[in-house]
Amino acid sequence: MPTKKEGQMLPGQKLASLYSVFVLEPERNRAGREAVFGMAGGSSGVSFLGVLLLAAILVQTVAVTVTVLYFTNVLNTMKETFARSSVSCLTRADLRGGYVRSSTEGRGDPCWQVTQQLHTLIEKSLSQRYQREISAVRDEVSPSLVMEDRAPSRPKVAAHVTGSLAPKAEREGGGSPGRRVQGQKISWWEGHKGLAFLQEVRLVDGELVVPRPGLYYIYAQTYFRHTHPEGEEGEEEEEEEEREQRWRPMLQYVYKKVSSYPVPILLMKTSRTSCWSRDSQFSLHSAHQGGLFPLSAGDRLLVTVSNASAIDMDERSSFFGAFLVS
Repeated sequence: MPTKKEGQMLPGQKLASLYSVFVLEPERNRAGREAVFGMAGGSSGVSFLGVLLLAAILVQTVAVTVTVLYFTNVLNTMKETFARSSVSCLTRADLRGGYVRSSTEGRGDPCWQVTQQLHTLIEKSLSQRYQREISAVRDEVSPSLVMEDRAPSRPKVAAHVTGSLAPKAEREGGGSPGRRVQGQKISWWEGHKGLAFLQEVRLVDGELVVPRPGLYYIYAQTYFRHTHPEGEEGEEEEEEEEREQRWRPMLQYVYKKVSSYPVPILLMKTSRTSCWSRDSQFSLHSAHQGGLFPLSAGDRLLVTVSNASAIDMDERSSFFGAFLVS
């Protein structure tokens, strides 16, 4: 068995050394190279991604900046245009009136166009508003008008009686007005012929009977005719009688009779004192009066005078009437 000498290698050791040199060392070197190259490749990928991210952020920032600048410029341009065409025109324009240029003169002026459009818009708005208000008022008023049209008309209450001819004895004696009544009652009124009429009012014994309560206007006129006697016989007596008639007052009274009170109530009276010439054959004097009085249903109205025989009972001279006011 060969012995090992110092400095010599055994064959097995040589093989192991050769294996390590030619097999193991290349593997280790390749693995080291792969590890080195792998580390280098990973760091370069991260750097590349960072560069791409920074580039994207930069591009986005530039795009936003350009967009903001563009729209800012557009807004400024629009503001300037609006200020020149609208606001400045309105601040300088007289919207209340004044000189208005014709369409041919202002066709090329932007301010004129703006003011005309504004005038048109205001007129249109006001017209629509007025139309709405008028329609609302019409809707509110129309029902009341319809109700008024449909409401039955209240029958008229009125009477106008006129003088009529009566027997001389009746005229000289006059009617009996009752106790505590001054003058002589005129009872020969006409209620249907000529100018006379009766609407919802009755004429009973020369008295007007009121059909319903309310406020009435009452009026009366009497025409006094005094004839002067002529002749030679009894001149002294005639002159004395004439003097009495000349200075006798002519009185007219309007009374109201109510069922709850036995004595007629005086509503109106008028008097007339006149003097006439002795040379005239007759003299004419009228007494007229009228007023508003509240009456109840069934009340009666009558006229009395101081001298019934002196009344001229022509329908246009002596008359008496009343009508319902409310």
